Amino acid sequence: METKTTCYIHPQRETTLRCNRCEQPICTECAVLTPTGYRCKNCVKSQQKVFEKSFNNAQTSDYILAPLVTLILTGLGSLLSLFIGFYIILLAPAAGWLVAEIVRRLVKNRRSRLLYRLVGAGFVLGSLPLPLFFLLFFGFGGLSALIWPVVYAVLVTAAGYSRFSGIVLRV
Repeated sequence: METKTTCYIHPQRETTLRCNRCEQPICTECAVLTPTGYRCKNCVKSQQKVFEKSFNNAQTSDYILAPLVTLILTGLGSLLSLFIGFYIILLAPAAGWLVAEIVRRLVKNRRSRLLYRLVGAGFVLGSLPLPLFFLLFFGFGGLSALIWPVVYAVLVTAAGYSRFSGIVLRV
């Protein structure tokens, strides 16, 4: 006589699948595919808590220094965007990457989600004052002068934030 195994969360569902960590029987709805195999949602949550604890290693000074340096360096690049013109399309991502590397080394590769967000805000705020100044100073007649600083702001922020936070796009 054969005993049927059912999911520990959904007792009405038969299954042969088990969590590779706690060995609880799980159905396909409760299974989470991880690089090491299928796990139940409880084991994934407990592992996520361990990861989050080791992930937050930034110091208090990092939360002040990193966004401030990002803001200053990105602002300097924003000034250069006025004189470079079309080539800003090529140089802004490189500038974002360079600023992110400088800041990453400044904080000695310490990390946290809040630190990533503050550095991202530093990129945005550092690249925006010049376009806003032109809009206020020249009015709507000076919108053509805004094109390259705005392109710089978008590209430097995207490249710098992705580099600093470690986001990798794979095709």
